[in-house]
Amino acid sequence: MVRADTRIVGDRAEQLAFRYLRDRGLLPVTRNYRCRRGEVDLIMLDGHCLVFVEVRFRSSKSFAQAALTVDRHKQRKLACAAEMFLATRQAYSNHTTRFDVVGIDADANGGYSIEWLRDAFWL
Repeated sequence: MVRADTRIVGDRAEQLAFRYLRDRGLLPVTRNYRCRRGEVDLIMLDGHCLVFVEVRFRSSKSFAQAALTVDRHKQRKLACAAEMFLATRQAYSNHTTRFDVVGIDADANGGYSIEWLRDAFWL
């Protein structure tokens, strides 16, 4: 079971990422899409491109920046969830798609930095 404080931190990170992308012109489609094959944190439109966004937060950069922590296993799960989303939402069937990662790294002063990787991976 996920600890409540971990979930709160994750929710805050997703909210930061959502505002960051919205402020850069992306339009929201849905948040926290879940299906039996996986989940996607944010799904947004960037023009005619449907963007599946994974949000990562790290409280320390001692191991790796947050944006660089999406491994092959997670990529496959995101792709499966995206495939299910597209199969059940015909309105988006003609859109191009891409996978982005938004990494949020906390700093020692209580601030944070955001890194947006467009087209973070291909399958």
